[in-house]
Amino acid sequence: MSKLIEDYGIIGNMISAALIARDGSIDWLCLPRFDSPACFSALIGGAENGRWLIAPEDARHKVRRRYLDGTAVLETRFETPTGACTLTDFMPLGEGDDENVDVIRLVRGERGEVPMAMELVIRFNYGRTVPWVRRRHYGLSAVAGPDAVELRTPVALKGRDLTTVARFCVRKGDMVPFTLSYHRSHKSPVFAADDHIRLDRTVLRWQEWSRRCRSDIENDVWREAVLRSAITLKLLTFRPTGGVVAAPTTSLPERIGGERNWDYRYCWLRDSSLTLYALLNAGYREEAEDWRQWLLRAASGDPRQLQIMYGIAGERSLPEWEMPWLAGYESSRPVRVGNAAVEQLQLDLYGELVETLHVAREADLTSLEDAWRLQRVLIGHLETIWDSRDHGIWEIRGKPLAFTYSRLMCWVAFDRALRSCERFGLRGPVARWRKLRRAVAADILKNGYDAHRKAFVQHYGGTALDASLLLIPQTGFLQASDPRMIGTIAAIERELMRDGFVLRYSKQDTDDGLVGPEGAFLACTFWLADAYAMIGRREDGIALFERLLAIRNDLGLLSEEYDTSRKRLVGNFPQGFSHIGLINTAYNLVRAAGPAHQRSRRVAPVAGLKGEEAD
Repeated sequence: MSKLIEDYGIIGNMISAALIARDGSIDWLCLPRFDSPACFSALIGGAENGRWLIAPEDARHKVRRRYLDGTAVLETRFETPTGACTLTDFMPLGEGDDENVDVIRLVRGERGEVPMAMELVIRFNYGRTVPWVRRRHYGLSAVAGPDAVELRTPVALKGRDLTTVARFCVRKGDMVPFTLSYHRSHKSPVFAADDHIRLDRTVLRWQEWSRRCRSDIENDVWREAVLRSAITLKLLTFRPTGGVVAAPTTSLPERIGGERNWDYRYCWLRDSSLTLYALLNAGYREEAEDWRQWLLRAASGDPRQLQIMYGIAGERSLPEWEMPWLAGYESSRPVRVGNAAVEQLQLDLYGELVETLHVAREADLTSLEDAWRLQRVLIGHLETIWDSRDHGIWEIRGKPLAFTYSRLMCWVAFDRALRSCERFGLRGPVARWRKLRRAVAADILKNGYDAHRKAFVQHYGGTALDASLLLIPQTGFLQASDPRMIGTIAAIERELMRDGFVLRYSKQDTDDGLVGPEGAFLACTFWLADAYAMIGRREDGIALFERLLAIRNDLGLLSEEYDTSRKRLVGNFPQGFSHIGLINTAYNLVRAAGPAHQRSRRVAPVAGLKGEEAD
C-alpha cells in the first residue's frame, strides 16, 4: 500500500529536492537536479527502486513533525515506549551554479533511549540501475555510470540483499549524523564542514530570507500559510537559472489508478504572470526579476517556435517516454518522463508572456530594452495566428478547438502591448493593434458567450464550462460585476463544483482519449475565491479560502488536485500553481487592491464593445 501523498514533506536547496514521508523515509530524491534520472523512486516504483529510511525499530512509535520556523528544515519527532528522538532533514544551501547536492539527516536523542534502524536502497536511472557499492572508512561509496554518492556516518553499516542496513541506539543528548553526497563519478568527492555548523547556517539563511516576506496579513494562520507557500515556491526554483518548476515530481496521478500521470519537473509559461504577482506581492522582487530573466532567455528566438514549457535551464527538447519497470503510484500507469504537450500550440501563452513583461515593467524591475523587442516580435506573429485552433490552457490531448480562454489571452497580448506604448512611450503599430484588440474582443463576445446559458463556454460551438474563465475579470476584459460574469460564476458553482471544490472543466465535448475523471483543481478553486472577492462576496471568498487551507497537509503543503470522494490530495506534489493561488488569494482577501485588482485595473474593460468604447 502506497503512502498518501499528504504524508510527504519537501526539503531542497534550489538545485534538487527530496520528499520525506511521515515514517522517516526519503522516497523521492532528485539527483543532482530536479530533472535528472539519477534519483530514488520508491514513491512511484516501490522500495526496491530506491529509498532511505531512518526510523525507530519499535513499530509502536508515534510521530509529530514540523518545519523549523521560516525554513525548509524538517523535524520529525518519534515517541516510543522507551524514549524519544528527533530526525532533522535538510539540504545545505550552495552558491551560484554549484550543483553539488548533500542530504543531511541528524538523529538527536531527546529522552530515554531509542533503538533505531536505517535502510538505504540506492538506485539510479529512475530506480532501474543498481550501483557498485564499496565500503569506505567514512561509510560507503556507490557508483553507476556518470553518477556517484557517498554516505558518511559513524554508524556501522552492513550490506544485505542489495540494501545497506544499520542498527544503532540514541540516548538523550546523542547526535548521530548521516550525510549522503552526490557527485559526478569522474570527479573526486568533496566533503564539507561539520554537519551541525551546516545546519545552523542553513537555518539562518532560510530565516533571513523568510523575513523578507510581507507581513501585512493580520490572521496568523493565513500569514503562516503565505510564508510556507513562498518557501515552497523558492524550493521549486532552480537557483542557477531562476526557472520555477511546476512540481519536483513526475507521474503522481490526477486520478488514483488512472492514466493522467504527467511529468511536471519543467517550467510552464502559462504560470508566468500569476507567479510574478505572487512573488511581487509577497515581497520577493529579486526572485521576480530572476523569473523574468529566465522567461526572456527561454522565449528568445523565432516566435513560431515558442513553447508552452521549457526545461529548468530553458531546454526545448522534452521528449515523452514511459518507464514500464515502475509500478506507478498506487498502480497508476504509465509512469512518464518528459512531456509531449511541449509540441502543442497554446495561444494563451502569448498573452501570458506579453503580460508578464508588461507587469515587470510597471513594477519597475530592471529595465531591459530587449524585453520590448521580444514583445513586438511575439505580437507580430500573434497577429497572424490568433484565430487559429489550439489545445488550450489544459493541454487537451484531443483535437484542437477554438478555446475561449486562448482568445481571451490573445486579447490580453494586444491590450498589454498597447498599454506599454501608452504608459511608457514605447513605439509600435498602435492603430493596427487597436483594431486587432477590437476584433478579438468582438469574436469572444460573439462566439465564446452562450446567451441561453448566460455563461461563457470553454470553446466556440460547445456548451462545456471551463474554470479558467473565472480569470476574465482579472484580465480586465470585463468588470467582475458584468452580468455575463455573474452568470458564468453561477454556472460554474452549479456544474463544476464538487463538495466545495472546483473542477477544471466539464468533459462532455473535449474528449482527450484518457479514461476516468480527475480531482478538483486547486488553482481553479482559488480563482473562484478571487472572483468572489472581486464581485463583493468577500465572506464567501473567505469561507472557500479556509476550506482550501484545511486540506493542506500538516506541513502546509498542497498538491495539484483534490480527490473529493477519497478526501485525498492527488497530482504532482507539492504543486507550485496551487501555492501561487494561495498567495494571490490571501492578498486578494486582505487588501482592497490585491493581485486580482492590480491586474484588472491596469486596463479599460471591454464593456459593451460599442464603437471606440473598447479602447
